[in-house]
Amino acid sequence: MPSKLPVSVLIPAKNEQANLPACLASVTRADEVFIVDSQSSDKSVEIAQSYGANIVQFYFNGRWPKKKNWSLENLPFRNEWVLIVDCDERITPELWDEIAQAIQNPEYNGYYLNRRVFFLGTWIRHGGKYPDWNLRLFKHKQGRYENLNTEEIPNTGDNEVHEHVILDGKAGYLKNDMIHEDFRDLYHWIERHNRYSNWEARVYLNLLTDKDDSGTIGANLFGDAVQRKRFLKKVWVRLPFKPFLRFVLFYIIGRGFLDGRAGYIYARLLSQYEYQIGVKLYELRKYGGQLNTTSTSVGEKPSVPQEVGQTVL
Repeated sequence: MPSKLPVSVLIPAKNEQANLPACLASVTRADEVFIVDSQSSDKSVEIAQSYGANIVQFYFNGRWPKKKNWSLENLPFRNEWVLIVDCDERITPELWDEIAQAIQNPEYNGYYLNRRVFFLGTWIRHGGKYPDWNLRLFKHKQGRYENLNTEEIPNTGDNEVHEHVILDGKAGYLKNDMIHEDFRDLYHWIERHNRYSNWEARVYLNLLTDKDDSGTIGANLFGDAVQRKRFLKKVWVRLPFKPFLRFVLFYIIGRGFLDGRAGYIYARLLSQYEYQIGVKLYELRKYGGQLNTTSTSVGEKPSVPQEVGQTVL
């Protein structure tokens, strides 16, 4: 059996009993694993305990920072390198072997990992979902997630959505993929993207109004993968007929039809997701930058320091 690698794994979780076993089984080569939980009501904590993970409870107060940045600031990592893995992601043995070599290279402070997205059991290889680069492996003192000024929007959850890590120093790219596959049903996919569309609507509004973007990853057509994506998004938010365009881009131009029926369903859901963002953007503009709701994150407690490194039930 390969020896443990000097890497600390950070896994944000809430009611993830369907995904956690495979996720935790894929990170056993790491020296330590932290599960940062948000008061799960299923068996997530018990599953994490069975794998020997450190469990910390996070209480969100509705403001910045959210779960990942709070964890990077407060958890007592005993290793220089941190690997952030969502519950519906898996680290393959080949990727672990590459990580073992990568962290010995002093040239980089972090590495982008490519996600291979599966939907309804099918690899969504086409339509723009591959490659999907994310900075997930880095020296934990050198990286923090950007703040896109969305904290005033309710019902977006307590975890960073599509924010990216700002790294102090250079980043490299690893060639082996991580696996992204949610074992829960479509109800959870739709429910999650309903929350995400709240967040996206605020991001769209910020881009359209040129809100201060200091402290975020800049838009640059000739920059790295994330900077190029940010540049294209600033163009995208100004286009008409985005739900239709998203389907065309994903399913026809991106050849999502090669992914079979799963590719068609995925394209239709993404088009619907884009429509939700659009109508929520209209709502934000109509009500002066606020969604028309009096609800906040009801029942959530303020974020307070925990006795991190210990199991908190």
